[in-house]
Amino acid sequence: MTETPRLHPTLQAVADAAGVHRSTASRALNPQTAHLVADDVAERIQAAARRLGYRRDAMAAGLRTKHSHLVGIAVPDMANLVFAPILCGIEDVLAKNGYSALIANTGSDVARQIDVVDQLIGRRVEGLILATVQQEDDPVLTRCLEARVPTVLVNRAEARHRAPAVISDDLNGMRIAVEHLIGLGHRRIGHLAGPQNLSTGVLRLQGFREAMERAGLDASAVMCASAYSREAGAVAGGALLDRFGDLTAVAAANDLLALGLYGALGERGLSCPADVSVVGHNDMPLVDMVSPPLTSVRIRHQEMGAEAARLLLEQMSGAASGITIRVTPPELIVRGSTGRRAARSRKAPAK
Repeated sequence: MTETPRLHPTLQAVADAAGVHRSTASRALNPQTAHLVADDVAERIQAAARRLGYRRDAMAAGLRTKHSHLVGIAVPDMANLVFAPILCGIEDVLAKNGYSALIANTGSDVARQIDVVDQLIGRRVEGLILATVQQEDDPVLTRCLEARVPTVLVNRAEARHRAPAVISDDLNGMRIAVEHLIGLGHRRIGHLAGPQNLSTGVLRLQGFREAMERAGLDASAVMCASAYSREAGAVAGGALLDRFGDLTAVAAANDLLALGLYGALGERGLSCPADVSVVGHNDMPLVDMVSPPLTSVRIRHQEMGAEAARLLLEQMSGAASGITIRVTPPELIVRGSTGRRAARSRKAPAK
């Protein structure tokens, strides 16, 4: 005789159907304790749960155990393809350890970011991963620390290192971008910088200046973008080209800025790389599909996300000691947007 699924089947109903005690059914249906039940018994209990349509109430279980097994993740822009592999890396590690993620798109407004984090804390997350942090005394991180919620930063870090972080080696990443351009014969190289309230913008600009000065080249051709977006890249890139008309190459602080620069070049009747070579930063998905395919500094985003999740698990378990800053190595991926310096450079605009 087939059992008729109840509207809200209980744990006791599952236990009765499987012929086991209620506590055994509870252990078998909890991913954290299923290993304590013999395989054949656990399979019988889980099959009974499926037949009855039973769903474990994780929220109720969390209230009893004071463990929600939820982690909050705050990202500034879900439309930015950089964050997809970071999230994949985080969720893969969390899932293997019995945790689920609540992902929130915060935008760049600090008040909105604080409100979102407050909502995540209100949903009893056991830890937080922030991809939103500003360079100096980030107020969102301050809120997390005041609430005593274990918090890890990813992709960006604070100057004071108040929380563990996983970042790329931004200084070295920009160094290899500049050295690549110098190796192609370029001497008039500009930098399309990211926002200077973010660690990625600050460190990549510093890396550009250090690499240029080490080579004995002028590092003054810099324009800062207001945001990491194509639109901001087009505006700042156009200003960079107009102010420094003799540039033959530009190292951009991220790929979206580089793509915005593509548009600014086209508006001025210039081509890449024949007139100006361009290097991006991040090697986000699909930059190999644009024309020309973008040379970019590859950051190991998925690895970065996985490492951030592991750091957070250490924080939540109490196994972490001190503030850990982990740095992943970058790699230059050469494509069609960079080429050897043309025999004749463009002339600087008349002053």
